[in-house]
Amino acid sequence: MKLKHIALAAALLAAAQVQAQETVVKIGHSGPLSGAQAFSGKDNESGARLAVEELNAKPITVAGKKVRFELQSEDDQGDPKAGVAAAQKLIDQGVKFVVGPYNSGVAIPASRAYNDAGVLIATVATNPKLTQQGYKGIYRVNASDTQLGGKMALYAANELKLKNVAVIDDRTAFGQGLAEEFKKQAKAAGMTVAGHEFTTDKSFDFTSILTKLKTKKVEAIFFGGYAPQAAPMARQMKQLGINARLLGGDTICTVEMGKLGGDAVGENVLCPQGGALLEKAAAGPAFKSKFKARFKQDADVYAATYYDATMMYAQAMQKANSLDPQKVGAVISGGEYKGVAGNYSFDARGDMKQSPVTIFNFKAGQPSAITTY
Repeated sequence: MKLKHIALAAALLAAAQVQAQETVVKIGHSGPLSGAQAFSGKDNESGARLAVEELNAKPITVAGKKVRFELQSEDDQGDPKAGVAAAQKLIDQGVKFVVGPYNSGVAIPASRAYNDAGVLIATVATNPKLTQQGYKGIYRVNASDTQLGGKMALYAANELKLKNVAVIDDRTAFGQGLAEEFKKQAKAAGMTVAGHEFTTDKSFDFTSILTKLKTKKVEAIFFGGYAPQAAPMARQMKQLGINARLLGGDTICTVEMGKLGGDAVGENVLCPQGGALLEKAAAGPAFKSKFKARFKQDADVYAATYYDATMMYAQAMQKANSLDPQKVGAVISGGEYKGVAGNYSFDARGDMKQSPVTIFNFKAGQPSAITTY
């Protein structure tokens, strides 16, 4: 009996010593985990989770201690007010490294809270205003609206040879910013923007707007918004006999767009994604295989980017030999991380120095890459 007590005490002591040599680092995730955009939020969360699980399977050491990562995920509902509340919750939990927010309308107001708390954020939010605020801890890990909207317009003008287009935006920070960039580049490329209409990110009936644009005989409609609105828009265009193409941003370049739009979504729908084609990236096929094995579904638009962002933090911690966000941020700002979805290096604002854009259409309900542009 005495020997059992001694063995138990030794085991508890060994466990305590291991725990003392281990540091827990919380990686925060903020995204829409409920509502119409939940498919994107959960996909992004899964990308970060896969990275955390891989890091813990092969633990890294920082400042002499093994690091164990924990993912703290908050549902920001794609809503600015809820996003600021989610940010404060992560801050209160001691999180210093965040992947997200997904939506520009959430990221812009939440970034102030993160900045004031000394938290780093790696986000795919695309509105240029995000990185124009002067905050040092923001890293945009994909193309901005300037690149996405601008290159979609250039492709429409130079490759599709379109002359007469229209624009609709959903009045969110993302949709409005994206539409303005498309419109600006479309005009610069010689296209006529015959109309600019407005809706919301909660609307599903676009009949009156589309009927108005039909009279203008536009060859394409560019929509600044998200797949839950773009898909019924495509259906209604078909019902109204509008033969124009539907163009959009990265948020309609998703499997959900094909599911919701059915036979109204095909080669007539075109959209850009930041980064080169994942299938042709060196580590792309392996990532897609790992993701599907773990989550029983295909990775969508930004799963690999969220995986990369989490891994980028971990590498920077090792290089800085510190978990201090300022020191980790200095490594990220001054270096480069080679990830699955691309190579990440940032300018003084936190925008990627180089971010190629791939143009997609849809085949059999799936986004199908056409070219990197």
